[in-house]
Amino acid sequence: MKNKKITIILAFRDFRDEEYFIPKEIFVASGIDVKTVSNKSGIAIGADGGEAKVDFLVSEINPADFDAIVFIGGPGCLQNLDNEDSYKLIKEAVLQNKILAALCISPLILANAGVLKGKKATVWNSAMDKSAIKILEQNGAIFQDASVVIDEKIITGNGPDASEVFAKKIIEGLTGN
Repeated sequence: MKNKKITIILAFRDFRDEEYFIPKEIFVASGIDVKTVSNKSGIAIGADGGEAKVDFLVSEINPADFDAIVFIGGPGCLQNLDNEDSYKLIKEAVLQNKILAALCISPLILANAGVLKGKKATVWNSAMDKSAIKILEQNGAIFQDASVVIDEKIITGNGPDASEVFAKKIIEGLTGN
């Protein structure tokens, strides 16, 4: 896995800690160079208090420099990352045939960017809150009730419990296995 580069994109405030730290640990253990990207510079703070040093802003990222673009969720995800900077990056990643991955609530950003039309995807939801499924479907995605869903180069996961499997599926995508 040497020479592989992944960018993990998280909200500057209130990212879901385990969705960042578990995949990052798995990627680094595999020899992948990981860069942390956010909507602001400095030290991002997770919902549970974890800290992540931001290497780049979303607006500074060129997908050509990375093998995979990974969005993680958390309570601050949509208010910080559901915007034109993210949409531009997402569309460019798809055009460049990069692995594009999103976990928890962040698949909504992919949906809002327009890249999930006709694609199978999952997203965080609960018995009390199915609104994210509706948003996926309104944007043309085919919702799958699974922890991790892969459709070509797009990988979606439904929440913190999927973090480890999600990371391993991204690595499988990078190795072609």
